[in-house]
Amino acid sequence: MNSERLLLRQIVQEDIHDIFKGLSHPEVIKYYGVSYKTLEETQEQIDWYRGLEENETGIYWAICSVDNSTFYGVGGLNNLDKKNKKAEIGFWLLPDFWNKGFMKEAFPLICNFAYNSLNLHRIEGFVDSRNITCKKAIEKMGFIFEGSMRDCEIKDNQFLSVDIYSKLKTD
Repeated sequence: MNSERLLLRQIVQEDIHDIFKGLSHPEVIKYYGVSYKTLEETQEQIDWYRGLEENETGIYWAICSVDNSTFYGVGGLNNLDKKNKKAEIGFWLLPDFWNKGFMKEAFPLICNFAYNSLNLHRIEGFVDSRNITCKKAIEKMGFIFEGSMRDCEIKDNQFLSVDIYSKLKTD
């Protein structure tokens, strides 16, 4: 899939270095659910991405420049529920590419794939309540705030709350 500036392509083993760069970066993982300290640990994430497709529970893409020369980040769908026609959207970008409009281009590609290729009705976004930047960004993508799950997860031995957003095919 591609837009004017972006190519969303299958994640490959060779992406491990870029994925490690992102998922070990303090600013990227500040509100993200996973982080890695070594390249070897990062293989878990590569396997997770691969497993989504193999198990038909989602799909994630490498977000790259349209000529595939620059890796910007990762985005996709997980927790695919075919019966209820919904999935969860997730993404992260390397900090060098923040505030450049890349997610504004990638989100519609991911959502259109969800609605048109997977025949989904609902896409959910779960955001750490403290992540103001992400909450503003997902709202700009047309996602509606539905509420907060208070103290529903633990990260670094602290409870955290998660805000729930959704976008329907009919929105």
